[in-house]
Amino acid sequence: MDLKIKLEQLHQKVMGLKDQIGTEEATKNAFVMPFIQILGYDIFNPTEVIPEHVCDIGTKKGEKVDYVIRHNDQPIFIIECKHWKESADAHNSQLHRYYHVSKTRFGVLTNGIVYNFYTDLEKPNIMDEKPFFTIDIEDLKDSSIKILEKFTKKDYNLEEILDSAEALKYIKAIRKEFEKEIESPSDELVKLLVSRFFEKSITANRMVAFKEYTKKALTTSINESISFRLKSALSINEQIEKQEEPAKNNPIDQNDAKIVTTEEEIEGFQIVKAILREKIPSPRIACRDTLSYFGILLDDNNRKPLCRLHFNTSNKYLEVFHNGKEAGEKVLLNNLDEIYQYREQLHKTLELYA
Repeated sequence: MDLKIKLEQLHQKVMGLKDQIGTEEATKNAFVMPFIQILGYDIFNPTEVIPEHVCDIGTKKGEKVDYVIRHNDQPIFIIECKHWKESADAHNSQLHRYYHVSKTRFGVLTNGIVYNFYTDLEKPNIMDEKPFFTIDIEDLKDSSIKILEKFTKKDYNLEEILDSAEALKYIKAIRKEFEKEIESPSDELVKLLVSRFFEKSITANRMVAFKEYTKKALTTSINESISFRLKSALSINEQIEKQEEPAKNNPIDQNDAKIVTTEEEIEGFQIVKAILREKIPSPRIACRDTLSYFGILLDDNNRKPLCRLHFNTSNKYLEVFHNGKEAGEKVLLNNLDEIYQYREQLHKTLELYA
């Protein structure tokens, strides 16, 4: 079975069970062991998946790492587990100690939901402080799944992983710095950009103003780019729909030039998507923007509305269809976070199309 499908199934299991998982040991049994199994390793073979492996550190005897994974009789990575409610970033000092004596090239710290992968890019045999790769079971991305494939028993290749690890690490770091610059542009970035068109000296007062201008320019550019891509995708969907259905049955307004997909609509869509992913894979959740509302659909089928966002007026409404697609019910939203209050109605709507 495809790795992505298996991970999606594990995600559904995690969402259904996690509130009943009260200990670290239960987290390992319910979440981590299935993850190891998905990678192709035999969790019932103690020579391939070694639980509670002793990692004596200097004078400290009896120290144990949760799992050592072996491949071709060689240890390839260790896994240290925490309870699912704990942060997967909180205990890397412990993993750091185990890594030093384990003779593996990779260490994994996980809470059963987030898996952080570490190696020793900076100093040989000393685990880096930050992971070079992270995969989140609750936010699966195709790019992350492709990287994870390299850790499967079938496709494991040490050299290929190490070749890409440095790139992954620094791309992640650059992206983080870029996101910081968007949120709060630094003096260095402002000077770099402004100096290309502003010849006067930049005083302290001007710097304050230019920082604000830079933040607005970056945010606007990114939002417009997202809106353009989303509208392009919606336009393609509508053209296909036009060919498949008579015009009189098509509720989508075809006048794309007048449709503006807002940042709030995109954020609302992401919230609804997060709620629905508890029940179905994310590729089944589609959206279409129209002049009067932003529609969210099951399987990109306009006969299967999941909800609608009415954000084009001063008051914002969520329209839910848990009583049937012909019986939409609008509810007033004071803020976007209130969408989470309608989780039950959204899940019930899915059941109508089962």
